[in-house]
Amino acid sequence: MTIKNYLPVILSVLSIATVLVIWAVISQFGLVNPLFVPTPQTLWNAFVEIFQNGYKGSPIAVHMADSLYRLLSAFALALVTAVPLGLLSGYSKSVRAVFEPFIEFYRPLPPLAYYTLLVLWLGIGDVSKIALLYLGAFAPLYLAALGGVQKIASQRIQAASSLGASKLQIFIHVIFPSALPEIFTGIRTGLGFTYTTLVAAEMVAATSGLGWMVLDASKFLRSDIIISGICLMAVLAISIDLLIRFAEERMVPWKGKE
Repeated sequence: MTIKNYLPVILSVLSIATVLVIWAVISQFGLVNPLFVPTPQTLWNAFVEIFQNGYKGSPIAVHMADSLYRLLSAFALALVTAVPLGLLSGYSKSVRAVFEPFIEFYRPLPPLAYYTLLVLWLGIGDVSKIALLYLGAFAPLYLAALGGVQKIASQRIQAASSLGASKLQIFIHVIFPSALPEIFTGIRTGLGFTYTTLVAAEMVAATSGLGWMVLDASKFLRSDIIISGICLMAVLAISIDLLIRFAEERMVPWKGKE
C-alpha cells in the first residue's frame, strides 16, 4: 500500500497535532487568560479530579449513566414506533395522511420551545426529558423510513407480487430490507439530534448528567470542568456512532453495491 492510502489518516493526525501545539503555545506564553482557556495540565488535572472524586458528590460514572439512560430509553421507544409507522406510511397513503400532518406540525419546532409544556405536564424528572428526546428522535426516524420505502423501485414489488407473495410477505421480505439503508441513515441523524437535545434538556432542568455538569461548572467559571464534560460528551457520541456503523455494516452489507 502506498502513502496515498494513509493520506487521510496522516492529515487527520497532523490537524489534531497542530491544534494541540497551538493550544500549548498559547498556554505557555499566556496569550489568553487561563480562566477561559485552561492549560493542557489544568485540563488533565480536571479529568483526574472528576474521575477520582466525581462531581458534586456523584461519581462521573453516575452522570454518564444518567445521560445514557435518558438518551437510550427515548431512542429505543422512538425506534420501535417511528420506523414501523414510517414504513406503513410509505406503503399506504391512507396511513400517511392520518399521521403526517401532526408530525409535520411539530417537526420544525425547536425542542426547547415545547419542553416547558412537557415539564408542566410531566414534571422536571426523567419522564419529561425522555418524552422530549422521544419527540426529537421520532421525526427523523419516521422520515427516514418513509423515504426508504418511497425510493424502492416499483419493479421489485411487482416482481414479488407476480411470484405470489402476499402483502405481508412483500412488506417483510422486500420493503423492509430495501428501506434499511435509509433507516440506518435516519438512526445516525436522529441519534445526533437527540443527543444535542439531551444536553439542552439537562441544562434546563436536571440535577445529574453531563449536560447539567457543564452548566453547573459554568456558574463557577470552571472552564476546565466545562471542557472535560464536553470531551466526555464527544467520546460518548463517537462511541455510539461507531456502534451504529458496525451494526449497519453487518445488517446492510449490500449498501452502496446495488
